[in-house]
This record gives sequence, C-alpha cells and structure tokens, in this order.
Amino acid sequence: MTRSIDARVADVRRLLSAAEAVHRERARLVPAIAEASGLSREGVELGFESLEREATDEALRALVAAAGDAPHVHVILSANVFVAPLRALAIARAAAARVTVRPSARDPVLTHALVAAAGDAAIRVFDERDVAAPGAIASGEVHVYGRDETIAEVRARTSDRPGVIVRGHGAGLGLAVVTRSSEIHEVAGKIARDVVAFDQRGCLSPRLVVVEGDAARGRSFARALHEALTAWGERVPRGAALQGERAEATRWRSAVTFAGDVFAGADHAVAFAPAVAAWWPAPAGRHVQVVAHSDLEGLAAPLGPIAPFVVAVGTDDPARVCAALPPGLAGVRTMPLGRMQQPPLDGPVDRRRDMSTRARLR
Repeated sequence: MTRSIDARVADVRRLLSAAEAVHRERARLVPAIAEASGLSREGVELGFESLEREATDEALRALVAAAGDAPHVHVILSANVFVAPLRALAIARAAAARVTVRPSARDPVLTHALVAAAGDAAIRVFDERDVAAPGAIASGEVHVYGRDETIAEVRARTSDRPGVIVRGHGAGLGLAVVTRSSEIHEVAGKIARDVVAFDQRGCLSPRLVVVEGDAARGRSFARALHEALTAWGERVPRGAALQGERAEATRWRSAVTFAGDVFAGADHAVAFAPAVAAWWPAPAGRHVQVVAHSDLEGLAAPLGPIAPFVVAVGTDDPARVCAALPPGLAGVRTMPLGRMQQPPLDGPVDRRRDMSTRARLR
C-alpha cells in the first residue's frame, strides 16, 4: 500500500461527510432523482434513508482491507439503486489515489452531487467529452456495476491491456427466511419495507421468502405480506415501471397463478406456492414469491439452484439460518429483516466472488 490505512479511512470519511451534506439538501435533489430513476418522490425519500452517512472505524478498516490497492480505479455505475454510488466511490477511493467515475446515463444525479460535495481532487466524474471508458485506463482497475452483459463487454474491451483488472458486481437478489418462532404480521411489516425500497430493483431486495412451517402458515404469511405492502403502497406509491418490467411481471403472475395463490394489490403481488418446484424468485417491482418449508434443516437442497444469485439473506435468527444454508451461500451477507437495504459500510454489499464465472439467472 502506498497510502496508509489511516489515510484511506480518512478519504472514505470525507465521502461520508459529503453524503451527510447531500442528505441535508435532498429536498432539492428529490425531483430530479424521481424523474431519472422512475421512483415516486416518496420512494426517493425512502431511498435516502439507505444513504450511508456514518460508519464505525472497524467497518471502514474492513472496507479498506477488502478494497485492495490500485493506482487508478474507474467506476462504471448502474441505475438500479440511486444511493449505490456512495459505496462504490468509497471502495474505489479506499483502493486508489485516483478515481474516475462514469455515472449511469439514466440516473446520474446523486453521483454528481456526491463528487461535488466531497471536494476531493482525487475523484473526477467522466463526461461524454472524455475518451470512452474503459479505454482511458491503461493500468489499474475497472469496477463495473450492473448487468452481466455490461461486465462482459468491459472485459472484452480491456482484454488487450494486461495492466487492467476488471472487477464485476453483477445482478443478484435478496432472500428472506422467516423462522417458526417469528410473529407473522410483525415480520411481514419488516419485509414489506425491504421490498418497497427502490421498488425492489436492488440486489439486496428480497424477492423470495421462505417461511418455516406448513402450507397454512406460509399462506397466512403471504396474506400478511400482501396487507403490509398495501399499507406501504399508500404511503410510498410505486413509481413508473421500467422497460421490460411490466411484461416480465405479467408473465410471472400468469405462471404463479397455476402454481398457487396470488394476493395482488394495485402496486404489488405476493404469490404463495407450497410446491418445492415453485422455489424461484419473483421479478422486481414489488413482487414476492413465498414458499413454505417444514424445517430449516432441509433448506439447502431447494435453495441450491439459486444460491449463486443470492447477495443477502434477511432473517430473524441468523445463526440458525446460516447453518441451514447451502454451501453456495457460505459467507453471504446476513441482515436483520427490515434493514436489508442498510448493510454496514464494511465493503461491497455483494460478498460473492467475482461475477464473471457464475451461471446466468434465467
């Protein structure tokens, strides 16, 4: 490391101070973010609650340790979660004394606001007048956030540069596990909040809920989650559907209707299917698949096929749930229900290995 750990931590704390300043001025940014992201204004306000503004020294030292060391990091951002640029910039700044960032063309607002508030000469926003990234980087790292296709494209474009390392952070989803000891309505309210945030477009958003118990308990939970999402929808309306989301949701609703029960609201749908064959995540846009399972000890087998895509597990009993997860989820980030969108700033939200070698989610 050419910079000390303390110096790197201080550089990241400067970004946290910038996030605090941006959060104070959020009323000015909300309309532009809503227009760019497609979220409702209430949805943007809720999303701002997940903007990291403070962190312990222990968490930041963990982030620095995981960030590595590079002369230059170029960050390519996606638009799924508008607060994601803060963590991406923090990881890049921890790793490098020089950072360039290309915001998503669809949602650049928060990136520009954070860089401006940070006042850090080491961080610069790429614009269209620059040489198209990653062509402008000859050595260092490119951190790519977004679709697998985007990551593959960047790898191809840098394949002739041995001095460039591409680190991909691809698509993923959240899994929630409700244990037998949970009170159904209380837990449903917490999971509903995790679903509503960012209209469920983030990789931490739960799209599959496993309920420990029999089919009757699973169905009761699905109904409770439907009621909780209805209440949330009155406070935080769902925003506009992005291209492809509406068609995907229609196909999913048609399919799950044949497998079980669907509890549909104006802005959401919860499907319950007791059959093991139906264990497959719902699409983004406030859609949730609920399945019942008799006990956690047998959880590994049915979860195995989707393990490569799970970024975070939300649960009310992390020790017991982690012991029951398949090997493919070893070390996955575990979060309390209701706080799945607010992990500590201790590194990437995605603790899976580099996404370039995994199978595609279909």
